[in-house]
Amino acid sequence: MNILHFVDAFFSDSSHWHGYDGIPTRLREHVQYSLLALVIAAAVGLPAGLLTGHTGRGGNALALIATAARALPSFGLLVLMFILLGFGLLPVMIPLVVLAIPPILVTTYEAVRSVDPSPVDAARGMGMPETRILFRVELPVALPLILSGLRSAAIQIVSTATIAAYVSFGGLGRYVIDGLYQHDYEKVVGGATLVAGLALVTLALFWAAGRYAVSPGVRRRG
Repeated sequence: MNILHFVDAFFSDSSHWHGYDGIPTRLREHVQYSLLALVIAAAVGLPAGLLTGHTGRGGNALALIATAARALPSFGLLVLMFILLGFGLLPVMIPLVVLAIPPILVTTYEAVRSVDPSPVDAARGMGMPETRILFRVELPVALPLILSGLRSAAIQIVSTATIAAYVSFGGLGRYVIDGLYQHDYEKVVGGATLVAGLALVTLALFWAAGRYAVSPGVRRRG
């Protein structure tokens, strides 16, 4: 049997579309975990990246933090948090948030630092407050690169959230983990296909967000 046969068999089986283990339920769980982790990571990474990028201070510390966070194995951290904290949402969220913060933090810092200093100096010379300079001058120009950092973090979260099923959590990873345990490769391939599809949808959403949020002038320059 080839992969396409497994995919067709998985999605054509009506039992996979109903109940607590149905595709709609697992997909909703996966999206909820991923969205919550992204929101938490953005709430930490965006303000820190904007502040350090605007002031130009803390760049070396950010690089050190990002390198250390990226070096942490997500699966090992998940198992460790599960052992220390037991069942619940927290041991799942910690590895996902730790994974997502570095690309958001570093990319936001670099995006603000890469803004042409001429308009920033002009705004400062006109007496514009620093917060308005950041949000009115620097942020609109830096937004495409900031969105790319958020997009990278979101894709990593969507992909890595699959391992939450290893500690008896829900989401699309249930199909992969349970399928491997049961030697049901139809379920494994179906779950992997759903995760890949969700990643593609995430890419499309960020592309649409960029088209809507980024000004045409900045897009053309990019």
